[in-house]
Order: sequence, then structure tokens, then C-alpha cells
Amino acid sequence: MTVIVISFIVPAYNEEFYLAGTLNALHAAGRASNQAYEIIVADDASTDRTAEIALQNNAVLVSVAHRQIAATRNAGAKAARGDWFIFVDADTLVNESVVLAAMHAMRHGAVGGGSGMRFDEPSPIYARFLLRLVVRLFRATGLAAGCFLFCTRNAFDAVGGFDEDYFGAEELVMSRELKRQGEFLILKQTVTTSARKLRTYSLKEVLSLT
Repeated sequence: MTVIVISFIVPAYNEEFYLAGTLNALHAAGRASNQAYEIIVADDASTDRTAEIALQNNAVLVSVAHRQIAATRNAGAKAARGDWFIFVDADTLVNESVVLAAMHAMRHGAVGGGSGMRFDEPSPIYARFLLRLVVRLFRATGLAAGCFLFCTRNAFDAVGGFDEDYFGAEELVMSRELKRQGEFLILKQTVTTSARKLRTYSLKEVLSLT
């Protein structure tokens, strides 16, 4: 029987506040999966305790200085030994159900996919409204949010990883490329991601940044 290894890949820059919670959630989901797994933190030139926290929480640390998330994701994948990749943002909490659903999808032939998402609390009312619209749009278009994207190693290699020409929306480009390789699913299960930027900026400021 072939042993499947899951690689959780977490790009991080100055994430000392959120990272421990993210890694604890990944360990819990990994143990619940009854699969061999590893967690890789690709630390992109952090100046805080991100690297220390990664090591304290039994993650493999990959230190880079790209200051670009596509390249940082790719650096984590390059160090991975797994057959299945699950990319998770450093401020995002997974759960057992979403990880098991991703595994089930890949085990049954999907090349990759994403999930639904919700914000942690407190979050502005406008943020919850916008999130519902975004999730519906992603489901309609079959695109994965960057906070949770999974794929097989073979599919990742076939598309050449994340396109490093993009300094944003690299997960949307990756979704499009993976869809050309086979079935790409947006799971009904959700992850919880931080609304910190939306708590910091007004709706007008958020829209000006997009």
C-alpha cells in the first residue's frame, strides 16, 4: 500500500501573533487524518519571532528573502517531501473536516482545489457582506482563495508552481492553471482567516487598495 505524505506549506512574514495558532490547528488536522504529514513554514525575511515560533511548533523552517508570496510559496514546496500539498496562510485556521475533504478529493482524482472561508471575530459588518459575495464568486468561477489551496505534487510540478511574475492574485492564476490539469474543486467546508486588515482599514481604504 502506497503511503501518502501531506505537506502543509505556510508562507509567513512577521506572523508571530498568529502563527502558533495556525500551526497547532494544522497539527491537530494532520493527526486526525491518520496520514503521514509535515508542516513547512517558509519564512520570508521576518524580523520578529516567526522563525522561532515555527521551530517551537515542530515545523520545518525554510528561510528565504523574496518578499514576494508566490516565490515564498514555491520555496516551501521545493523543500516539501509530500505527495499532496496544502497551502495555508499564516493567519488561517484549518479544521479536521476541510483537510479530510481535501484529501478525499485528491484521493479520488482531483488535481486540487480550495475551500470556503469565514473571518474571525470581531469583523466589520461590511466585511461579512463582502466575504459572502467573494465566496459566491469564487465558487461560481472555480477559483481558490489564497488562504487555503491544495493540489497534488504532480499537478504542481506540471504547471511549474506559482507564477512568480505576479505579486498578488497568484492563487487565482494558480487555480486557472491547475484547472487545465484536471478536476479542481471548491470544497463546501470552510477555513477561518483573519480579518485584521479589515479591522484596521475602512471600507474606502480597503477598496482603494484593490
